[in-house]
Amino acid sequence: KKEVEIVSPMKGQLISIKDVPDATFSEEMVGKGLAILPEENEIYSPVAGKITTVFITGHAVGITTKEGIDLLIHIGMDTVNLKGEGFEVKVKDGDHIKAGDLLIVADFDKLKEKGYSLETPVIICNPDQFKNITYTEPGSINKGDVIMKVRI
Repeated sequence: KKEVEIVSPMKGQLISIKDVPDATFSEEMVGKGLAILPEENEIYSPVAGKITTVFITGHAVGITTKEGIDLLIHIGMDTVNLKGEGFEVKVKDGDHIKAGDLLIVADFDKLKEKGYSLETPVIICNPDQFKNITYTEPGSINKGDVIMKVRI
């Protein structure tokens, strides 16, 4: 039995996905996971894998691990409406990355100033393909702390 650890892409407060103010995430329509209220502007890769999607607006990135875990990091709520403002993307589709590589720099002060919620879901989009997913309890976390374990 193999387990893949998914680590926090940033420092902040880990919260339940059910506490995200967007039903698409809180009702797990996209997949299963957690969310983070960020305390720093850098978003790092939570896993090793391949960048499968970088949204042109810079507000979200998709990563697939060699084990087939499809992961989505969505920075803030409704931030697609910013059309890229406040996001500096450091990767591109097809890049091979390792856990801890810098993905995106987000100007969270600007997002907050414009009235956007900062909750950042980290979602497994294909949870039904795995035996078990365990989640770290909500609370204060640092970049690189384990937030989910996926049994393959």
